[in-house]
Order: sequence, then C-alpha cells, then structure tokens
Amino acid sequence: MKTIKKFLPFIGLSSMLLLASPFAMAAEMSNMDHSDMDMSDMDHSSMDMSGNMSDMDHSGMDMSGDMSDMDHSGMDMSGDMSDMDHSGMDMSGDMSGMDHSGMDMSGDMSGMDHSSMDMSGMDHSSMNMDMSGMQGGEPPPNARSPDYSNGVDYGQYGKPVMMGSLPLWGVSVETLGYQFENDQIDFEAEGWYGTDSNRVTLRSEGSAQTNDDKEIDSLSSLAYWKPLGIFWNGEAGIAYNTENDKSAIMAGIAGTAPYFIETDARAYVYTDGQVQLDLGAEYEWRLDQHWVVIPEAELTVFSKDDTDNNITKGFNELETEVRLTYEMLSRQLSPYVGFSYETALSDARDLRRQNNEGVDTSSVTAGVKFWF
Repeated sequence: MKTIKKFLPFIGLSSMLLLASPFAMAAEMSNMDHSDMDMSDMDHSSMDMSGNMSDMDHSGMDMSGDMSDMDHSGMDMSGDMSDMDHSGMDMSGDMSGMDHSGMDMSGDMSGMDHSSMDMSGMDHSSMNMDMSGMQGGEPPPNARSPDYSNGVDYGQYGKPVMMGSLPLWGVSVETLGYQFENDQIDFEAEGWYGTDSNRVTLRSEGSAQTNDDKEIDSLSSLAYWKPLGIFWNGEAGIAYNTENDKSAIMAGIAGTAPYFIETDARAYVYTDGQVQLDLGAEYEWRLDQHWVVIPEAELTVFSKDDTDNNITKGFNELETEVRLTYEMLSRQLSPYVGFSYETALSDARDLRRQNNEGVDTSSVTAGVKFWF
C-alpha cells in the first residue's frame, strides 16, 4: 500500500506532460513559415481543410515547382476561407497533372484575394469547351428548316398562304335609286379583282331615263388600282363617256380625308383635248348600329367650251344628295330614301337657258345600296 502511494505523484506528473504536449505542438505550428516549402510530391488526398482557415497567410508560399503529380482528390475545403490571402502565391509552375476532382470547395471563399497570383504556367490545352451553341458560323446539322416545317409536309390542305396575297374579287353598288321628279334611275357601281396591293377595277356611274327615249348617260372606266399610303389609293386607266361619245385616259386618287370624309378626285383627258375633273366627297353620320345619314356632293369642271354637249369652261355642275339608310343583312344591304339637288354653275346656266333646259332640279329619291 505504501509502494502504491509512493508512485502516485509520478503517475500524475506523467499525465500532465502527455496532455500538455499537443498544445505545445499547436503553438509551435502556428508560427511556422511555409514560404520555402516544396510540395511537388505531396499527397493531399486525405487532408481535411474543413475548419476555419480565415487567418492563414499564404503570401509567401512558392508553388512555382512541378506539382503535376499532386493529388487533391480527397481534400475537404468546405470551411470558411473568406479571409485567406493568396496575393503572394507563385503558381507559375507546371500544374497540368494536378488532380482536383475530389476537392470539396463548398465553403465561403468570397473574401479570398487572388489579385497577385501568377498562373502564367498553367496548361489549358486539354480543356474541352463546347461552344457549338454560340451564334454565328454554319448552322448545326439538326437546325430547323427555313419554313419551320422540319420536313413535315402540309397534308391534304396544301401549303398555307396569307390572305393578303390571295387574289379576291368584290362588287360594290353605292347608288341604285329612282328620282321621282326627273323620272330616271341613278346608278354608281364598282367591281374589282386582285389583292390588297394590286387590283383591276371596273367602275361606272350615270343615269338612265325611264320615259320614251330611254336614254342612258354613263361614264365608265377600266383602271389599275394600287395603295399610295395608309389612307389613299391611286387609279390609272382608260374611260368612255356615252354622253359625248368620247374615250379618255383616266387618273385619279381616292381615300379618307381628315374627319373620316371619303373623298375622290378623277381626271379624264379626252381624245379631242378636253379635260374633265370630277371631285366628290361623302360622309357617313351613324345614328346607331343600323341607321346612317349620308350627305354627299360632286363637282364637275371642264377645261374648255363644248357647246354641242352644253359644256362651258370652268365649273359646270354641282350635285348634292342626302340619304337616310338602314343597314341590314350584316350591313351588306342598305335600303335608303333621300333628297337630291342639282344645279348648273357659272356660264353653264346661261347655256342651258338658251337651249331651253332646266338649270336647277330637285327630287325625292329611293333606292338601295349593297356590296358582296
């Protein structure tokens, strides 16, 4: 028993020395200088760097040697390395064989300073960067076809086309009514065939007497039609006037003026040198979804006198009419009633009086307008 008590102080002293040795080694390693370390043959596969290395200073480390055989596959760098300073690291050596495949760098490295690292010796020749998806150059073999069909045909319906490129046709009858005072039928109709950018139009306007002589006076034209802008269209072609039995070359413009006033101006150059200018304007005053009031006016001007046809130089005739229409059948059919007034102007009034013809006429009208 006395022997055991004698060795107890020796055992306690030995235990204290064993416990103090790790602390002494840690204190010694904290002041170690890594600036001259040669790590060319070191194996880092089992190194655990998951701890806090924020205060480690690598500024003097020389990594310029051959580190091609260094294996970092097992290194764990998931710790906090935000304050690590690599500003003085020299990495100019050969690191082409370094294996970093197993390195875990999931930690916080936002504060790491690499501003002075020399990586001029790194070999990128074996890096595989696929830049085939970048724009430019030749398209890849699996690119889409120009019509986006990808080789799939259009089936039984054929290739689709835009409606604006299809040739269409239409007929519009603006006036087909009876004048009770003058005992005549007035008409104005137009038909066309073509596309939204190019058309052929056939137009005719005039009057037909319903009394004994059944005389028909009309001005008809065949013209090429083309848009000149958003609101205006141009026409050019040939025309024929049954009233003076003469043909002419026609050119005109028609469209929508400000305040949605439908306007048209057509010039006719006859074979004898006479020039006729017709100016027209029309406005649709919509009362509701079906009832519409349409006032319109037309002015006729000639370039020289023609006493045989009661024509004088300058303004010759003014025609006005107001119609109340009711649109039905998808607005394609519109019966109307109205009132018309015609008067001769300037020297044409005197010429008509000399020939015992009326100067001013007015009449109640009734008719229908339609399109299809």
